[in-house]
Amino acid sequence: MSDVLTPDICVIGAGSGGLTVAAAAAAFGVSVVLIEGGKMGGDCLNYGCVPSKAMIAAAKTAHSMRHAEKFGIKAVEPEVNFRRVHDHVHDVIGAIAPNDSVERFTALGVRVIEAHGTFTDARTVEAGGHTIKARRFVVATGSRAFVPPIPGLDQVDYLTNETLFEQTRKPGHLIVVGGGPIGMEMAQAHRRLGSEVTVIEAMKALGKDDPELVSIVLDRIRDDGVEMMEETKVVSVEKRGKNGVRVTVEHDGEQSHVDGTHILVATGRAPNTENLGLDAAGIAHDRRGITVTDALRTTNKRVYAIGDVAGGLQFTHVAGYHAGLVIQSILFRVPGKPNNDMIPWATYTDPELAHVGLTEEQAHQKAGDITILRWPYAENDRAQAERKTDGLVKMITDKKGRILGASIAGANAGEMINIFALALSKKMKAGDLRGFIAPYPTMTEITKRAATSFAAPMTRKPMVRRIIGFLRRFG
Repeated sequence: MSDVLTPDICVIGAGSGGLTVAAAAAAFGVSVVLIEGGKMGGDCLNYGCVPSKAMIAAAKTAHSMRHAEKFGIKAVEPEVNFRRVHDHVHDVIGAIAPNDSVERFTALGVRVIEAHGTFTDARTVEAGGHTIKARRFVVATGSRAFVPPIPGLDQVDYLTNETLFEQTRKPGHLIVVGGGPIGMEMAQAHRRLGSEVTVIEAMKALGKDDPELVSIVLDRIRDDGVEMMEETKVVSVEKRGKNGVRVTVEHDGEQSHVDGTHILVATGRAPNTENLGLDAAGIAHDRRGITVTDALRTTNKRVYAIGDVAGGLQFTHVAGYHAGLVIQSILFRVPGKPNNDMIPWATYTDPELAHVGLTEEQAHQKAGDITILRWPYAENDRAQAERKTDGLVKMITDKKGRILGASIAGANAGEMINIFALALSKKMKAGDLRGFIAPYPTMTEITKRAATSFAAPMTRKPMVRRIIGFLRRFG
């Protein structure tokens, strides 16, 4: 007979969102049960953000060695030991893992159950021989790699982000199916580590980002030697020889073949809703995830859903953001509504690509009369010093100067987008960004220069020109 637990909050899923809810609730002295049937830390720590960025760092180091000549240093072709790259990736995971461990959360006062959790009715979950009847439940089970029904794919040993980082031998020729952020990051990283790489994308690569800035990124990736096949459909996959794979593709009605040694499927994410007993709990869901209200509540008012499983933007920082809103709602009875317009995202290619707020197209639709402000990396002293001049900051404002959105392609774009995220959250105008002082020389100065250019048309007005002339003569 199972024992019955009656916590204030039961969290299902120990990824970014679930861990944040559990830690915050425990900090307020609230009783919490945390259920996780897989690895603590979820996809981000074990299969996603952490290992991919560790591999990207290794790839950047190899790339720097090949291109050291421009700094007056002899360029060398690096000797890449792929097993040691694998070890580096897993060392990084291991260094972070204690922060997400069972031991840490137990010490915080959280009851951790290492088992799969399933709803048996609207207010009960069964997990690992325990019956949990909580006041509130939070489903934070995340997502997994979506595997499309490509004929023959199930007959080959394809990779996803969940298996890619277990490879200890360098792929000879990696075929990446999918040109989204994951696909493009891993394509460039593997190319820089010495693999031949071909990317096959049914639409346009990095299609959710600003095309003007995407072109900057894709040009660099092509320069690295990645073969790009956009607007190309994968028709079928088959084994080729003992260890190879052949992908049949179609472009403009004509079919051809791409032969490789490994195939990585990076065609998006699918929510983890299976075997949760959602129907038994009266929780509506579909292929996109669990249906939630603006306050992240499901059709069962006792249950919230956050992060990837809630069917919205699929980023680790969004899950953490949702967690804070849910804690606010459960503990303080103050419902919080996610504001997706101020959520930034970044793709960690080289150069990086980042965005927050409205795109140029969205801004035209919503605001009509808008201003587009641009400033190139090549006009920045720090970018010149570091030979990182490929890039552009693009800011969108309404006619009064209120910032509607921003995109950046270039070095450190993922860091630099933060100032625009803050500006959007505080409803700032371009003039507010002109007012901050950036230390010299930093790339953040580019954001200020872009904001300053909003005032440039004013200098062409006759009255303003007369004032400027007066100040130059007598100031």
